Amino acid sequence: MNTPSAVPNEGALAVSGQEAVAAMRLQVLAAARFKLAIHLPTLTSTTLSSPVELAELRRIAISGRGAEIRIVLGDPAAAMRAGHRLLDLAQRLPSAIRIRTPSDNDEESSETNASAWLLNDTAGYLFLPNADSWEGRAALRDGPGLAPLLLQFEQIWERAAPATLVQPLGL
Repeated sequence: MNTPSAVPNEGALAVSGQEAVAAMRLQVLAAARFKLAIHLPTLTSTTLSSPVELAELRRIAISGRGAEIRIVLGDPAAAMRAGHRLLDLAQRLPSAIRIRTPSDNDEESSETNASAWLLNDTAGYLFLPNADSWEGRAALRDGPGLAPLLLQFEQIWERAAPATLVQPLGL
């Protein structure tokens, strides 16, 4: 008798193509419980903008006291000019969704700043070494693969400055 493994989605998989990346991004969002870490050099109109993705982001943001979505965004001004819906959500839920911009004197290589990743709190991730390309790797459960990405994100997050441009005015 064949029995399925307890964790069928363990290990990294190669993802290629815009549809595959979008599908995996949605799976990583759906698997998240309370926390996300997102690094994006630019926020394109197709990234984290579908109603389903925004609903997942909202679900995570309101999931409880420990809810936290941290985003390092390379060019928040461009996303604001484009009217990206993620920024609207961040302005409505500022206690759960925080956005920072990388430091100008960041010592990280340009390779790191050109990559994009989405990390969740259940050891899932989507990593694109070049954010402008639709090729990378992803996993729904891969702690060893997630660990270096999370460490790198934490280092970038600590050096990054709050994106005051996208903060609500608080009138």
